[in-house]
Amino acid sequence: MRRRFDRTGTLFVLPYVVLLFVFGLGPAAYSIYQSFVDDRTGTGDVGLSNYQFVLGDFRFWPAVSHVAIYLGIWLPVMVVGVLVFALLLHERASRFSGAMRLLFFLPGAVTGSASILLWYCMLEPSLSPFAPALKAMGLESGNEIFQNTHLTVIFALIAFTTGVGQWIVIMYGALQNISADVLEAAALDGAGAIRTALQIKLPQISKYVLYMVILCLANGLQLFVEPQLIYGITHTAGSPWWSLNQFGYALAFQNGDFGSAAVISLLLLVLSTGAALVLILRTDFFQTEVDR
Repeated sequence: MRRRFDRTGTLFVLPYVVLLFVFGLGPAAYSIYQSFVDDRTGTGDVGLSNYQFVLGDFRFWPAVSHVAIYLGIWLPVMVVGVLVFALLLHERASRFSGAMRLLFFLPGAVTGSASILLWYCMLEPSLSPFAPALKAMGLESGNEIFQNTHLTVIFALIAFTTGVGQWIVIMYGALQNISADVLEAAALDGAGAIRTALQIKLPQISKYVLYMVILCLANGLQLFVEPQLIYGITHTAGSPWWSLNQFGYALAFQNGDFGSAAVISLLLLVLSTGAALVLILRTDFFQTEVDR
């Protein structure tokens, strides 16, 4: 049977499609073109020289390792932390849990550069209200805290505190959609709080968890503001090319090499899109009750 054309649905989708082409697919297509144009020689030669230059640059692989270590620390802590807090709040739903949701969400209200400056002041012993505690741990100056070996942990800590609140609220909302009958049946079967959480609640919100992983992964790959500001303040911790996004920024706006910067942006796009596709295709992310 021929399907009826849905004008209302098309009108809702059309603005997104326009924005997707103008601000998504269009710039991506231009980046692909620019990545093959060699700006360094000034001749405009077309080829793979930008890719060879980026992969052979001494700054590239350290930036890759920094971002990989950062993701290895931050992403698991973020996912586990969000789920634990959300499950605890859902298990003890009350006015107290409402106050705790607000408390968790508040750090997320201070985001971006403001949160980084706030954390710098909290960790710098000469500025921090926690200076006695820092000195008790043997940390007398900012140079002892903002060392290159500490940066991935510091950036993971900042990203966790600023991002965990909003995801707790989202996961708590997802948990609220679980039928009370299902939870009551689990309780009648003798399931305790932990078993209910692991075998009933988590499977019910698995798509929300997957969505969080995809967005957090894409966000983590684009790490920029934290290392850029910390290096700008300290001039010793990190470098102008500590992360991949910083490296691309340095290539474009310090070296004027937009072709090589386009290679970095395409690399980030491929990594985040590839990881999202793997997660989506290997799960039932888009499956609905009708499809089952």
